[in-house]
Amino acid sequence: MSLHVRWRRARTAAIGAVAVGLLAAGCGDSGGGSSTPDDTLVAYNGQSGDYQAIFNPYSPNPVEGAGSIFEPLFFYNTVRADDPKPLLGTAYEWNNDGTELSITLRDGVKWSDGEPFSADDVKFTFDMIVANEAMNAVGFEGETTVVDDTHVTITFDAPSYMDGPQLLGKTWIVPKHIWEGIEDPVTDQISEPVGTGPYTLGSFKPQAFTLTANENYWGDQPELKNIQYVALSGNQASADALSAGEIDWQTGPVPDIANVERDYPGYKAITVPMNQMVLDTCSNPDLGCEGPQTDPAVRHAIYYAMDRTQLNSLAFQNTASEMSPGFALPERDAAYLSADLNDRTAPMSPDVEQAQSILEEAGWTRGSDGIYAKDGQKLSLSVVVVAGWNDYITALQTMTEQLKDAGIELNVQQVANQEMSDARSTGNYQLLIDSLWQGPSPDPYYLYSYFFSSNTTAEVGGNANPNWSRYSNPDVDAALEAIAGMDPADTEARQPYYDQIQAQIEEDMPYIPIMTGGTTSEFNADKFDGWPTDVNLYAFPAVWSRPDQAQIFASLSPRGE
Repeated sequence: MSLHVRWRRARTAAIGAVAVGLLAAGCGDSGGGSSTPDDTLVAYNGQSGDYQAIFNPYSPNPVEGAGSIFEPLFFYNTVRADDPKPLLGTAYEWNNDGTELSITLRDGVKWSDGEPFSADDVKFTFDMIVANEAMNAVGFEGETTVVDDTHVTITFDAPSYMDGPQLLGKTWIVPKHIWEGIEDPVTDQISEPVGTGPYTLGSFKPQAFTLTANENYWGDQPELKNIQYVALSGNQASADALSAGEIDWQTGPVPDIANVERDYPGYKAITVPMNQMVLDTCSNPDLGCEGPQTDPAVRHAIYYAMDRTQLNSLAFQNTASEMSPGFALPERDAAYLSADLNDRTAPMSPDVEQAQSILEEAGWTRGSDGIYAKDGQKLSLSVVVVAGWNDYITALQTMTEQLKDAGIELNVQQVANQEMSDARSTGNYQLLIDSLWQGPSPDPYYLYSYFFSSNTTAEVGGNANPNWSRYSNPDVDAALEAIAGMDPADTEARQPYYDQIQAQIEEDMPYIPIMTGGTTSEFNADKFDGWPTDVNLYAFPAVWSRPDQAQIFASLSPRGE
């Protein structure tokens, strides 16, 4: 699930007051006015309504666990090109043709129940994923073999270099001695999780639960001994809790986001551009899409008619940044950005004449009401947004006025979160405002393979996962297949395929670029040292980003009095 979506679930709730009594259980006083002990961090992950005790890291809706309780073999930093950090794994190596991955495991690790960790647990986990399609989001088909207690190999039928970061960095290793007795690992909630991570589950209540330091942890004991996750009633409640010093870390917008340090004494904020905001389009008539948005000319006209500077100011408090129509991140992926693009980044100012010219060349004619039409079909489009996602709603309201100048009519439909999710998955929409997410390592291949591959889509009515635009292009598919079998270190050989992908998706534009969204976290700097900074982004600083959150928890130290 997208990082963006995890936060935005909070926005389906009505604005309300801070949940009474949730945050007052601590004792003493710390920096930022916190009422909890010095070694306890209170986190808000956007949860409105009761938590359910779902700690299965392979569930579509876990409340926690991935990274903090269940560890991967290595940690990959998605915001910068660090070397993978050893966790349960200490080393890995590919053979010469990328068909075998050899992994060395950490010795002396124990599960939180005291049982020893071994290569059998790793093989069990990988075999479980292969056997359960619902857990196998990346189509892993390798065969895992135990060499000895601290070594495993994974063999593939074809070169599979790009599977490495997903298997090593986003596969949560589970205990064989417990999970082999679970009837259905896909649906079991794992309400009493046993892991190897730095934390275990402490207390659980529907309105708040606590993670506590794992006494059996193989690494250094974290100085942060407890993390309390709380549920609040919405955005205003979280801002009120920040003002009162009652939460220590949240990710999401607050009013006047540029002045967090002034408005919330003791707190600081950090904004990182990562997830690309787009208009999803059901673009492919061959797979059942219907409506004016199936015409590439319409999609390009919308692209040029946007005033992105105005959108950034009115909707996103100027936290968004430029976005490439080739969908490589302009900063992180600068080395991959294609010189063959018409636009290196999407224009920040509108070009209404260009938008109108594109439409007229494609046979659209402007009517007396100012709206274009073709073959009796008016250029009027519905666009779906979740009720309560205030920044997106503002963006669409602003965009409606912008596109009217170019002769395009937008009709905004506010719906419940589940209704949006269902429409997006099944293709029963015309336009939908959304964000696309990055992969397990800082390489645009993963986003392309998720959202632009024929393998991840379906006909309208079927469930796409997650190529919701129904995009299918054989040239893009062939380029993705070629990259998947190439050593990531061979950047010169890979670049022509990236050029091909970027040029093609700029031309086809199944997702209409808006801007790169800035993910903002507010955190209690008076109470804890060790937060990520602009000059030391050792992890993606979002409370719902897993396993990044575990890296941050382990790096924090209470400041005390």
